[in-house]
Amino acid sequence: MAIVDYTGIKKEGAAAIVPELGKLLADLQIFYANMRGFHWNIKGKAFFALHAKFEDQYDYLADKVDEVAERILMLDGTPENNFSEYLKISSIKEVSGVSCEIEILNSILDSYKTIIAKERSIASIAAKYNDEATVSLLSDYIKEQEKTVWMLVSYLAAQCKDAK
Repeated sequence: MAIVDYTGIKKEGAAAIVPELGKLLADLQIFYANMRGFHWNIKGKAFFALHAKFEDQYDYLADKVDEVAERILMLDGTPENNFSEYLKISSIKEVSGVSCEIEILNSILDSYKTIIAKERSIASIAAKYNDEATVSLLSDYIKEQEKTVWMLVSYLAAQCKDAK
């Protein structure tokens, strides 16, 4: 018996949701790898604050990677685990060699923009198939990520004022 036979999610619903979650997983994994690099390579007067903040962010992303992979399993899918495959399907591109805080923060904001849009799309598909658990999971992510975006935009606004 399949897991979905016990959860009440129709197999066609799971079949529609799993590939989209797989794309989200790829995005999260590439974003995670980028965030590690940002943590290691940040330089400048905001080093101490951003170094710690980036560690919080990659820890956050690591948790989300695990949760999305487990959700794929709960829907009778198999999560990908190879970065070579993630790179083929991720909407987020690898970033390396960046140490400037404004460049890094803009990259992070672009990644969140991509991820939030994907989460909204998947939540819409999941709602169509009455997959409340996926909708709830993604809604929680969006709420957390929107707050992070607000904080990063506010930080950048202050940096721009300082630069003038």
